[in-house]
Amino acid sequence: MPAFTGKYYYTVDPKGRIIIPSPLRKTIFDHYSTKLFVTNALFDRCLHIYPQEEWSKLEEKVRLLPKMDKDIKLFNRRVIASATECEIDNQGRILIPAALREDAGINGDIVIVGQLEKVELWNKKEWDAVTDLSAVNQAAVEEKLAGYGL
Repeated sequence: MPAFTGKYYYTVDPKGRIIIPSPLRKTIFDHYSTKLFVTNALFDRCLHIYPQEEWSKLEEKVRLLPKMDKDIKLFNRRVIASATECEIDNQGRILIPAALREDAGINGDIVIVGQLEKVELWNKKEWDAVTDLSAVNQAAVEEKLAGYGL
């Protein structure tokens, strides 16, 4: 099963385009179509980028969930409603719509992070804040992850 991995530092160009890093592009070209879906994360201030095939799997899961559940409504309103289809251009870039860039604070320096079935796109300052090890109880995290066998 293909997986997106790695962490890459880039900048957003003046038109709102980002370069999909070469290793991630290779995974897309080798295993997926070039159609991608960009959407908000549910709670984190970042964007998620899914290949069409992975997005379709997510849509199918969501279709089976209870439509009147308030948490499902939130997910649909935040994630599904903001999804935008885009294609990789000849230079390996995608255009991130202005509304999504604004929602996630995507401007200037960014971090592109492989997350197995999807890619996350972060403002570098936001990324640095959420990955700051001094802000977490490391022993508790290690214990919990050990419980999952990691």
